[in-house]
Amino acid sequence: TDPVLKFFVVGITFYGMSTFEGPLLSVKAVNSLSHYTDWTIAHVHGGALGWNGLMAFGMMYWLLPRLFQTKLHSEKLATTHFWLATVGILLYIVPIYVAGITQGLMWRATTADGQLAYPNFTQTIASIIPMYYLRAIGGSLYIAGALIGGWNFYKTWRARPAKYDEPIIRAAPLSPVYEHDPVRPNLSSNGPLPIAATGQKIMTWSTMWWHRKWERLPVKFTVMCVIAVGVASLFEIIPTFLIRSNVPTISSVVPYTPLELAGRDIYIAEGCYNCHSQMIRPILPEVKRYGDYSKPGEFVYDHPFQWGSRRIGPDLAREGGRQSDYWHLLHLRAPLEITPGSIMPSYAFLETSKVDFSSMPLRIRTMQALGVPYTEEERAGSIEHAKAQAEHIARNLAEQGKDESLLELKDSETVALIAYLQRLGTDLKKPPATQPAPAVANASKGAN
Repeated sequence: TDPVLKFFVVGITFYGMSTFEGPLLSVKAVNSLSHYTDWTIAHVHGGALGWNGLMAFGMMYWLLPRLFQTKLHSEKLATTHFWLATVGILLYIVPIYVAGITQGLMWRATTADGQLAYPNFTQTIASIIPMYYLRAIGGSLYIAGALIGGWNFYKTWRARPAKYDEPIIRAAPLSPVYEHDPVRPNLSSNGPLPIAATGQKIMTWSTMWWHRKWERLPVKFTVMCVIAVGVASLFEIIPTFLIRSNVPTISSVVPYTPLELAGRDIYIAEGCYNCHSQMIRPILPEVKRYGDYSKPGEFVYDHPFQWGSRRIGPDLAREGGRQSDYWHLLHLRAPLEITPGSIMPSYAFLETSKVDFSSMPLRIRTMQALGVPYTEEERAGSIEHAKAQAEHIARNLAEQGKDESLLELKDSETVALIAYLQRLGTDLKKPPATQPAPAVANASKGAN
């Protein structure tokens, strides 16, 4: 009947489930199904809401009455909170587990002749929409329980005494020698036979007398731990910066143009990576759906890379050149009209947002600091180059859409985003370069 115990028992149960499931998801066969699906979302929320959340609420129900030196306002409300939280988290994660497994199975399902059974990505979306409604109900119950808990805590605080008892509790001074310290090993050469002496040393060492000594030297112990961890970390980190052969490169992969960099920043700022991945795994159904699998050398100039962790929308690693510039414009304006069943929001507002061309040199300088091989000439001419590429894309839009007014979009963030999307995956389609090609030389190619 104790609500604190209820929260702790269920919280520890979720802890056990989460810590078992984490290593399970690292198994290759399981990860090939679960990665990029809602299964990962269910796993994380089971740990966050079921383990951390319920344990935190249980701790507060135990601590606050003692902190405020009064009784808990209502155990019935605490019990109600417990059941709302427990039922809510189950209604939250179970549908997401179902959705995640459904996604994984549908994405890699093939027909008898080896073709994709569900070639349209929106087929998967349509099948899991009901799970999202159940998830919303479960989340609402969990939040309702948290609000009830907050009210219970508030009323408990209101019932605090006018003046707290303030007992003074002093910790006993730390003794330089523990009363039951084990005897240190005798390392003299006049001891028993070598084998017996070794056994004696091992047994004495296992009594942890040496650790008792360090426990009484907290500052020195902390400093030594920091040094040990720091040195070990440097042994792993430094070689990755100094040994260039550790970084795989592809001769045809060149840095982004200034306008593509601006478009990439818009892609990140709008949170596109939350729904789209940019990494195709070497799994046959993924290669059939998106194109050739991703190579490490493709991402050497991505800081940070945009692999993503979830696919609410399709992967974009090979998006460049698959559709026209005008198609992307219409899709950004009204995704549902271009792709029936899509749940992507409209980004028409980007057409009225202007690109800050004056920031191009700073973008290039930042990438230079991160090791991207831009030249000083490219940085100096980045503003003119970005404007030229933007005008090229605007002309494409006007020609493809047969609308001269689209030329006015040349300064818009929409054009910059289109430049970035049309660049994705196109480097591998180019013949290998005999020497690193400057990013400026690839402006028109990135806009096609």
